[in-house]
Amino acid sequence: MADLRWFVRRLGAMSVPEIFWRMGQRGLQFKEGLRFKDRRPVTAEVFNRSFKAGGRALSADTKKLFLAEDNEEFALRISIPLPFPYRYEHYRMWWHAGFQTTNEWPLIYSPDLDYRGMDRVGDARTNWELNKHFQFALLAKDYLASNGREWFIQELTTLFDDWNENNPFLWGISWTSAIEVAERTINWCLALGFLDASDRKLLSGSAEGPLPEKVPENLKKRLETGIINMADYLFHHYSRYSSANNHLIIEISAVLHAGVITGYAPWTDRAVEILDRELFLQDYEDGVNKEEALYYQAFMMEAYAHDLRILTKNKIAEDKTSRWIPMLVKMARYVRDCIGNYGEVIEFGDNDDGKLIDLQGGDRRWDYYGYLLQYMSLLLPERYVSCTEDPDFSWHENICWLFPKEEREAVAKKPLYVPEGSVDYKLGGNAILRSNDGSVIIGIDHAPLGYGALCAHGHADALSFQACFLGEPVFCDPGTYIYHTDEEARNAFRSTAWHNTVCIGGRDQSEMLGAFLWGRKAECTLLRYESTVTEDVLEAEQDGYSPYIHRRKFIFDKDNRELTIHDSVGGAKDAVFSLLLSEDAAAHEVEGSEGKKWRIESVFSGIILGTVEFKTGFANKPVLVSREVSKRYGYKAATSGFRVRIASDPAVTVISFGGVADQ
Repeated sequence: MADLRWFVRRLGAMSVPEIFWRMGQRGLQFKEGLRFKDRRPVTAEVFNRSFKAGGRALSADTKKLFLAEDNEEFALRISIPLPFPYRYEHYRMWWHAGFQTTNEWPLIYSPDLDYRGMDRVGDARTNWELNKHFQFALLAKDYLASNGREWFIQELTTLFDDWNENNPFLWGISWTSAIEVAERTINWCLALGFLDASDRKLLSGSAEGPLPEKVPENLKKRLETGIINMADYLFHHYSRYSSANNHLIIEISAVLHAGVITGYAPWTDRAVEILDRELFLQDYEDGVNKEEALYYQAFMMEAYAHDLRILTKNKIAEDKTSRWIPMLVKMARYVRDCIGNYGEVIEFGDNDDGKLIDLQGGDRRWDYYGYLLQYMSLLLPERYVSCTEDPDFSWHENICWLFPKEEREAVAKKPLYVPEGSVDYKLGGNAILRSNDGSVIIGIDHAPLGYGALCAHGHADALSFQACFLGEPVFCDPGTYIYHTDEEARNAFRSTAWHNTVCIGGRDQSEMLGAFLWGRKAECTLLRYESTVTEDVLEAEQDGYSPYIHRRKFIFDKDNRELTIHDSVGGAKDAVFSLLLSEDAAAHEVEGSEGKKWRIESVFSGIILGTVEFKTGFANKPVLVSREVSKRYGYKAATSGFRVRIASDPAVTVISFGGVADQ
């Protein structure tokens, strides 16, 4: 019954053309099911017979990837980070692992495999990380970097053979999502590129020490065949209509890479056409992505960075890519503006720790935003990283394999973009406020819920805010935690009550219909934004509780690091103001304040992060309640938050950052 309800709701988010397109896709999947019922691997042969017509088969020229084959800044690692708390060594060839349970995903025809809400198996997103094959590209890179150390090619061959034997084309969890197929395609392209580079190194005699063995031709040929088959599959199954968000960008980026290295113009031309259209369709003019999730903006930007790089290096579609530069500059500036002086990040919406490539490996997460800004600094006319000013600066290993040393060194000559004070992105709906001493950064969300009919990665967080002091989160966004299991948790982390805003009647501002599906959506209106040398004022309202309107005014004293919040709810009953503390912060009632004033301290350093005072308009003493926060996908930790009922308009809250202990 629950599946039927979801289907009806999902159908309601589709247009009539989309319904007919999806019917066509089901017909195509039915034919594919009959054709591939023998469970053959994707590397068996080139499936599209037209590629063999006329005596010219597709073949890959990986020199068109323009890898920096002589890079000397690398580490030799054999593992990749998996979502918390799982370690790669335990799941190295457990391709169908449920992760959250000891059960496995069944090996059935992938369009028939329902992976949503399968708590008895696990979270599909966690499993997909293993099956994107970052490790394949990593091991091939290791083989090149180590001058042909045999162990790396043996490990790659073992994994490659085992995966293809146990994950036949279009069967099982590895084939249920086109975007995951796309990421796998890109990593296979890189793996093949590094193996080809190893052979060129051998033939040139430039390898140091004993000459390595030539890479087995059968391995390279099967990689090439798999790339062609996966790209062709994506070409016929890429996301469209209501699903055409960041997924479409990643899927068509894989088609582009395969098209460039094989010289197959239909793939390249279609990809360039879609990428050129979607960059301006999915992003506001001020550089904010319409998904309203900073991490997904960065994910999309990484795809465009790879695409811009390969097109520029191969001198393809230069008339189109020149149009991308101004938009990507705006988008890079927005990402940079969301980062504070200490590396802290203001981040609203979903974050699943996705990435497209990982040539660094290891068990630890890395600074994704820092890596992205390095990439943009190499492609755009200005830089966003302090490559000369910061003595601790180093290039991410991905960058070192994508750009030769002379191109990286030339970045220092570009002008450095540095955020200057507070800024409001009026179209994108996010404001970033900064204190004059740089110790405080505040993010305010007056944005739409998300992109398109689904708003898949938005949260019900209209008019919420988050704040950091000296790099430490004080009032935070709850994060994401999980996608495809534990529906109760998925909904809680997206709910209004778990964000730093006002909740009326215990309801969410926007209506959740599924893990990535919304019904009624709150709309925000910016009423005022003014910024002077000493003060920022932002006033906005949202209609998620119509006929009641929640209006909120922020006044930020940038010299004294004091934020005053005025909340008006138009006489609504049971309006509750919530504040969510970081897991690393603790609240202590100030003696003699009768519960109106609280001191916030860092759990680890003991410094006073600030005070919060519930001044006027509240009906009762604030209550500290148990909450959870998620700083990375799959992880959650206990924290606490304030709940206090609003009695009259306006309810006034004053937050001061810092204290005696930080002087």
